[in-house]
Amino acid sequence: MITLWSGLPLFLQLGLKIGAIILPLLGMVAYYTLAERKVIAYMHVRVGPNRVGPKGLLQPIADAVKLMFKEMIIPTNADRYLFLIAPVLALAPALG
Repeated sequence: MITLWSGLPLFLQLGLKIGAIILPLLGMVAYYTLAERKVIAYMHVRVGPNRVGPKGLLQPIADAVKLMFKEMIIPTNADRYLFLIAPVLALAPALG
């Protein structure tokens, strides 16, 4: 496998290796979330996500597309920079 990527630039090698690890993990998290939503729907005695694809199997993809195309709404009187950086400032102490 090392000889397969040895002709590529280092940054591209690293990007491909990171992508090979991260992308399957993101897919697993998306479908774990779908499974969780189905179980919670079963516990509430209601139908879970079932509109997109057969038995709702494409729901994580629909959720990702919806998230990518959401509009960023910033209040008119808000400080734009502080409004955008505030979530990072709130999360940083928890991760540090």
